[in-house]
Amino acid sequence: MTEDTARVGVLSLHNSKETKAILNAIEDLGHEPSWLRRENAAIEIEDGEVRMEPNVDVVVNRLLVSNTDQPAELLGLAATFERIRPMLNDPDAVLTAIHKFAAAATLADWNIRVPDALLALSNDRLNQGRERFGDVGVYKTAIGTHGGGTWKVDLTEPVNPKVGNRQAFLQKLIERDSEEHRDLRVYVVGDSIVGAMYRYAPDGDWRTNVALGGAVENALDDMPEEAAETALYAAEVMNLDYAGVDLVEGYDGWYVLEVNPTAGFKGLFEATGVSPAPHIAKLAIEEAGGEVDDDRVAKLAGTLDDTRPACAPDLRRPAMEDTPIIGYIEEVVATGTSGSVQALAKSDTGATRTSIDTKLAAEIGAGPIKSMTRVKSGSVKSGKARPVVDLVIGIGGTQHTVTASVEDRSHMEYPLLLGRDILEDYRVDVRKRVDEEREERENGEILEE
Repeated sequence: MTEDTARVGVLSLHNSKETKAILNAIEDLGHEPSWLRRENAAIEIEDGEVRMEPNVDVVVNRLLVSNTDQPAELLGLAATFERIRPMLNDPDAVLTAIHKFAAAATLADWNIRVPDALLALSNDRLNQGRERFGDVGVYKTAIGTHGGGTWKVDLTEPVNPKVGNRQAFLQKLIERDSEEHRDLRVYVVGDSIVGAMYRYAPDGDWRTNVALGGAVENALDDMPEEAAETALYAAEVMNLDYAGVDLVEGYDGWYVLEVNPTAGFKGLFEATGVSPAPHIAKLAIEEAGGEVDDDRVAKLAGTLDDTRPACAPDLRRPAMEDTPIIGYIEEVVATGTSGSVQALAKSDTGATRTSIDTKLAAEIGAGPIKSMTRVKSGSVKSGKARPVVDLVIGIGGTQHTVTASVEDRSHMEYPLLLGRDILEDYRVDVRKRVDEEREERENGEILEE
């Protein structure tokens, strides 16, 4: 590497296509990438001097803050790096962006059209104001991703101000066509639009997220000027260096739904054949004082190189002894839009997906139904078509947002079954049963009396 080489670190604790593509683009543009992860990153203070490993000139923030149960921890980590080196998508901007109501309030304050919304800390106040959104509205957790934590709700029924440990709010449903649900994702890097796509909701759903199976279509050629200008202005107002801006068209113009600081590339590349990764790499390199060939950027943007980067550290899985233990039968807290219930759940490593009893799902307001899926478990070879809903499961203070199947479990002993979508984060101890431990304690208390 030469003196003109920029050293660019990508702060990312996960293995996403986007992170790999940005790292590969940095190298393909002739500069030095470093993947900042748990395995190799460190910051040291010695005799008043601050040093970081690996040593880089600029940091690209790709932390998935909205995916974690403790977003403040990741924001604090990003803030530590940002105090030492320049950072794209700094933590202050990311904090505002990932909190959907804070983002909406910021955008509205700068005269950007957003859907009417209501956040209230008390149950009474939230439900007192819900009728102004009509019979059907949107109910969201303030922090959520990939369409999780977003429901279309019947507002003739009350809702809660929190889902699990996350604040929730009501929002007006904006739609021009009740049959075809479509929105517009515009990807902004710096002061330019590098790609745009229309996203269409899959059958049986109203959300357009690619992660949920939504279809995509190139929108760059026929995107309305108002939408393009709104997207650019929204990214600027949110102080984000790169972002996916989601808009929806109402009868009176375009509304901004979200400004996502870690928007995915997969759907955009599928729709447009353009990867934002080289554009983000270019922005970071230039922030560090490096130079980039624009023609080379344009050429690289025609591929999505998400192969394992040469700079990747040893990505070993955490040692088994560091993974928390869950019992065969556990007490959990199941939360929906209208309440929470403590219930016993059985761990089933043979089941791909968590499932909940129909009656319990109705009691907590788990729903509405997102779609139908064919669910297979270790005991059922062929699988049955069942409805699926968003559900929050709390285990020992840790919240898991999953897409759970709904089934009649009235003939079974436990109303909840924990599948691999939750169990992948745990070791299962089949000897540990909360119900038997509880029974032993009760029997012991009786004997003592």
